[in-house]
Amino acid sequence: KYTEFSISYYWINSRGQKTSIYHRSENVPIPPGKENETVTIPYDYTITSLESTSSTGTYYCDVKWHHIHIMGKGVFVLARDTGYVETYYVWEILITLTVLLAVLSITATALLLWKRK
Repeated sequence: KYTEFSISYYWINSRGQKTSIYHRSENVPIPPGKENETVTIPYDYTITSLESTSSTGTYYCDVKWHHIHIMGKGVFVLARDTGYVETYYVWEILITLTVLLAVLSITATALLLWKRK
């Protein structure tokens, strides 16, 4: 009776709404001579991409046998946009400063030459 079970992945958003992501049923045959032994079988599921920031929430996995229900502790996922991207204006500032200093230098030289005459 423990060879047939179902695995479900779902998430609960900040409003407490449950959304199913994936569900599958399993029927694992017991090899001869392996009866009455505990076996651990990993089942991984990867969320390829989150749709938007509304995908933030706690993601769960649960397994159901005939009369047993086991639920994982859950993993909280915070989905964000790219957020604030700091732009660097180093070259623009450097060119502006160089042009400003050049203009001031030329103006000061012209004034000194004009006063001298």
